[in-house]
Amino acid sequence: MKLLKRLVLGLAGLVALLLVIGLLLPSHYAVQRSTEIQAPADKVFAHLDAPAAWKAWTVWNRRDPQMKIAYSGPERGVNAAWRWESATEGNGGMVFTAIDPNRQLTYRLEFPDMGMVSTGVLLLEPAGNGTRVTWTNEGDMGRNPVNRYFGLLMDKMVGPDFESGLANLKQIVEKQG
Repeated sequence: MKLLKRLVLGLAGLVALLLVIGLLLPSHYAVQRSTEIQAPADKVFAHLDAPAAWKAWTVWNRRDPQMKIAYSGPERGVNAAWRWESATEGNGGMVFTAIDPNRQLTYRLEFPDMGMVSTGVLLLEPAGNGTRVTWTNEGDMGRNPVNRYFGLLMDKMVGPDFESGLANLKQIVEKQG
């Protein structure tokens, strides 16, 4: 009985320690990836400012072709939005919140099932004969210590998806010429 009591107390102490460490972890996370596309910014931007166009290049839509998508607001530009339901990619929504044509698109991303909200930016800059596209997403994991552990993993979890999405975008835009 003493051994069981020590084991339970030791386990409770370990859980408490992990929770305290989780509270000390940073709550903010940021993921960023870039690529250069051999095309002018207006050709690239045409694939960014319309939610329906994202289906062709983002990796999430390719991983789940059965994803249910509902668009709302204008077809493109500020307030263009969509929501999705996916068994493998999660349920979420995105709305474009600010646009500087051929230069920058800012969006708000929500995953209500996980209580996560973040801000993303696609920045276009001249690069040689083409355009450098930098995709950033950042957010706050809040006070939940378990979520803060996930915050440490966001770059490793989401970064490769950004890389694949940007590679798909590059291929589509450059193929169009």
